[in-house]
This record gives sequence, C-alpha cells and structure tokens, in this order.
Amino acid sequence: MEFKTFVKIKTIILLTVLTFLNGCSSNTLPPATLHQSDTVDVASYKYLIGAGDVLNIFVWRNPEVSGTFVVRPDGMITTSLVEDIPVSGKTPTELARAIEEILSTYLRDPVVTVTVNDFVGPINEQIRVIGEAGQPQSINYVQNMTLLDVMIQVGGLTEFADGNDAVLVRIENGEQKQYNIFIENLIKNGDISANVDVLPGDIIVIPETWF
Repeated sequence: MEFKTFVKIKTIILLTVLTFLNGCSSNTLPPATLHQSDTVDVASYKYLIGAGDVLNIFVWRNPEVSGTFVVRPDGMITTSLVEDIPVSGKTPTELARAIEEILSTYLRDPVVTVTVNDFVGPINEQIRVIGEAGQPQSINYVQNMTLLDVMIQVGGLTEFADGNDAVLVRIENGEQKQYNIFIENLIKNGDISANVDVLPGDIIVIPETWF
C-alpha cells in the first residue's frame, strides 16, 4: 500500500472516531435525584443509620443471634438467621422493632436493642462543602450543628475564597432552595449574627473571588 493511501485511510478513520465521540459527548445525563432529609428543623433531628455504620445488635437471651454488623454499601446487613435486612435510613429504635418482627418467625417474643458505633449515616444526611474551603469534604451532621462548626471542620476559607458570596443549598418540599450565607463576616470579622443553623443534607458552595 502506498504511503499517501495509508495516510488517507488513517485520516478517514480518525475523523470517523472523532465524529462518533462528538456525537456521544452531545448527550447529557439527567440531573441527580433529589433526596430530601427527614430533618426539617433542628428540633426534629434523629440519627439515621447509613452505609458504613457499625451496629451492635443485642437480642435478649439469644447471644447466638446477637453481634456486631457493618452496614453494607447497599444499606443492608446479614445476620446469622436472616440475610439482607434493610437498615439504611432507619433510626436505631426503628431497626430494633423491625428486627424483632423478623426474628419472631424463629424466636418467641424476641427483644432487640440496637446501638451504633463509627457513625457515618446516609449520604443524603451528610453536609457537603465544595469550592474554596480549606478542606472541601462531606462531614457527618451532629445535632445543633451550625455554619461555624462546619467551617471549623473544613479548615476555614482559602486565601482565594469569596466567603460573603457563598450559598447554602437545601432541599425543601422536594425543591432546591438557595440561601445566601456570609462566611467571611463570620470567621474573619467575628460577626456571630452570620452564624446560622445547618441541617442534614445541606450543600455549601464557596466561590472564588474575582480579584
């Protein structure tokens, strides 16, 4: 095969591949599913079990079915009697009652207690901080947590942050709402009036300053 013919064929193949890739890149993914937290205000907060949590399940008078279990990424655990028990999104008390109902098939009047170690919680209950934070990350919500508590955990603002143009995104009644927050006033100027309550599932976006 002549060199010119080879180059021509190679060019045609390359253009075909690029055309295909360009066609693929024009497709867009649907937006992420909105997951609203069950916590609508500070007073209503209850800890919910999530993937990665370590559960201690104690069945009274039945040590053989008691034990410590890690919640799998699919939100389930497997016990010695029952496989694939869904646990994610339940409070420890709700899970205890659910396990009692399941075990009642095998045991007479089971009494179950559930405690949690190594708290992680469902991902939609975590607070996510992105942008010009010292250490952008997802953090576990703690009852009565405020914006100041969050900023301490993520290492404050970077030198390039526009903290007073930051926003807090929250899902309310199935809709995404956005609130202005003034982080620079809070942590650099000591303006405590800029400290606000945060809730599970909040997303804090900190933009970069333009100058």
